[in-house]
Amino acid sequence: MTLLRHYINGKWQESASGRVREIRSPHDQHVVVQATEGNLTDVLNAIEAAHTTFESGIFRSWSWQDRQSLLLRIADLIERDADIYAKAESGDTAKRLIEAEYDIADVISVFRFNATLKEPGHSVDIGRLEIESRIAYEPVGVCALIGPWNYPLLQISWKVAPALLAGCSFIVKPSELSPSTAVLLMHTLTEAGVPAGVANLILGAGSEVGTPLTSDPRVDLISFTGGLATGRAIMASAARTVKKVALELGGKNPNIIFADADIDAAIDNAVTAGFLHSGQVCSAGTRLLVEASIHDRVVDELVRRADEITLGGPDNEAAETGPLISEGHLNKVLGYIERAVKEGATLRVGGKRALAPGLEAGWYIEPTVFDGCSTEMASVQEESFGPIITVETFTTEEEAIALGNDTIYGLSGAVWSADLGRCDRVAAGLRHGTIWINDYGPYRPEAEWGGFKASGVGRELGGSGLHEYLEAKHLWRNTSPGRSGWFRDSGHP
Repeated sequence: MTLLRHYINGKWQESASGRVREIRSPHDQHVVVQATEGNLTDVLNAIEAAHTTFESGIFRSWSWQDRQSLLLRIADLIERDADIYAKAESGDTAKRLIEAEYDIADVISVFRFNATLKEPGHSVDIGRLEIESRIAYEPVGVCALIGPWNYPLLQISWKVAPALLAGCSFIVKPSELSPSTAVLLMHTLTEAGVPAGVANLILGAGSEVGTPLTSDPRVDLISFTGGLATGRAIMASAARTVKKVALELGGKNPNIIFADADIDAAIDNAVTAGFLHSGQVCSAGTRLLVEASIHDRVVDELVRRADEITLGGPDNEAAETGPLISEGHLNKVLGYIERAVKEGATLRVGGKRALAPGLEAGWYIEPTVFDGCSTEMASVQEESFGPIITVETFTTEEEAIALGNDTIYGLSGAVWSADLGRCDRVAAGLRHGTIWINDYGPYRPEAEWGGFKASGVGRELGGSGLHEYLEAKHLWRNTSPGRSGWFRDSGHP
């Protein structure tokens, strides 16, 4: 059985504790791989490697063009090994292989896009010929890059690519449930020519190895994608040493359908928005807001479509979506379903663990639709991260906006209408980081991604994603220096 190990200062290492974790398939619980389980000693070693390497200047001294070329080499190598990456991603998460293949293609695009970004910096004209004033950008320093389990390599790539371009050193901490592709990435970075100590990898549980990363004063930035509770803890920990933080903490995303929309397209996209990857998507359209006059038509069809979805493992070519990541997460989602029923929501389809032949050993939940929901319900307000769509109704444009904003989150949302003026008004009124108009779900590495309110701080992707890893420095040069003359000087002639 393969053992995944830490990668620290250019060397593959087992944990100082000697402990090992089994990574089991969410589909049938077979052991996919084993991973070394890190502890504080391992984390401190990784931080020291990253800190020493950054201070040495061995990588941040590279030219911007050389780092751009590095990203292109990384993209080419991942493309060469795309099948290996996709199988590893599918193995850990049990997502369908075709979904993993799409994810790896997106990873390649992320590295290639970042390679196109120009070195930032500009001059400041202050109106004095003897003064040269300019703004330069330098790498922020040592970065802790903490990723989630649902899109393991993709979300890590959103962090690693700009960190490398900026000239930072870093420690990657993938989810303990899906570490395989992060290990492969370290092999790729080394082959591409990243100097030893620049890219480091720590494996293990967040409580064991994630917490020290967020509190050590030698870490200058924390980029985290994951749950709200952990994000709050990271912000509190980072405050003690006044670190930069970039947090993407999920959402409770409204998908708003007006009566004049292309109803067939809206319903089809609603099915995908809510049930892709069994709802384990931070931008999942789990809140469906439907204009009252088309409620029955939309919901009846949504229920019919949800009931037809085929569940299955990564090797089942007929499967349309897969299992939840773990038994603990399955029980959490079932708890949300039970609570929704108690709160008075109407269960229209699904609502229980899927135990059809071939699924019994996995963590599957039937695609679920609740009707008659309101914003007072926990199922509407809290992110279940499972295959649950809640349905609310509205009658006016203003009500749709108010409902869409009635959440602590603000990651994404969508509006469906043939009236483009209405679409623009609703999009402007919604306090969410991404709004799709007559569509749901696509993203591009060229466009910023991130949320308002409790969905996080900072942005990934786009030009703003790079700037998270840079510090601005003002450089003032006087080409004709002289005395300031501010204070009296009796000794000066």
